Amino acid sequence: MRFTPIFQFSIILVFRSLVMLIDSHAHLEMEEFKNDLEAVIQRAKESGVEYVFTVGTEEKDWKRAVEIAESYPSIYAILGVHPHNAKEIDDRTYPMLRKLCRNGKVKAYGEIGLDFFRNLSPRDVQLKRFREQIGLAKELGLPVVIHDREAHQETLEILKSEGAKDCAGIIHCFSGDYEMAKTCLDMGFYISIPGSITFKNAESFREVVKRIPLESLLIETDSPFLTPVPFRGKRNEPSYVRYTAQRVAEVKNISFEKVAEVTTQNAMRVYRLD
Repeated sequence: MRFTPIFQFSIILVFRSLVMLIDSHAHLEMEEFKNDLEAVIQRAKESGVEYVFTVGTEEKDWKRAVEIAESYPSIYAILGVHPHNAKEIDDRTYPMLRKLCRNGKVKAYGEIGLDFFRNLSPRDVQLKRFREQIGLAKELGLPVVIHDREAHQETLEILKSEGAKDCAGIIHCFSGDYEMAKTCLDMGFYISIPGSITFKNAESFREVVKRIPLESLLIETDSPFLTPVPFRGKRNEPSYVRYTAQRVAEVKNISFEKVAEVTTQNAMRVYRLD
């Protein structure tokens, strides 16, 4: 049987509409999306992105993240204090987060952790606040979203000593080796893959991703950062998460549809979506 080009194109559109993606980590509350948020969310939908998790990492962004989540059925929020802002935590911070995180559209606590690359907060402060925030996430019954940059060993030590496996969660924008990934998986964490997997110089990272079971992977944009090829140099946005999914599929030699299906199931599981 032969089909006309128009009929073939219609089949492709229907097939694409059945492929569902989740951008497990973005920052839609940031200034970069102030002027065209509606269009960004619409493009995500048209690209098959069913849900986006927007992450408020400091006080000025928390309420905005919740407002966006409450305004769009496809958006959920994640709240916490980024290691860059750990030095800003005061007596008001945790009571405010306790209140905001009880909103039903807040699905995780984060991103929290350590950043020994930029060191925008003193290291001893980062370590102390990281421990405290794991405790708060456990109190709230939320999974944690972990930021780790140039602090792999310290991150693992704190996750273990603070019993983070009790709430589990996600290692966001993973940058460690396979041994670190395996340790995180053993603690019940998922590994989230950003657009950097598409970069030319990311061969060692792709080798790590190849070895991690698909059942333990999420995909993310970290918008507006880490824009994937072929859009490097431009602002990242949730619709581009499909390029990360495509690269994961190539690395693992499986179909794009399989990557979309399993990573979507994984995200819905860790974020406890119905």
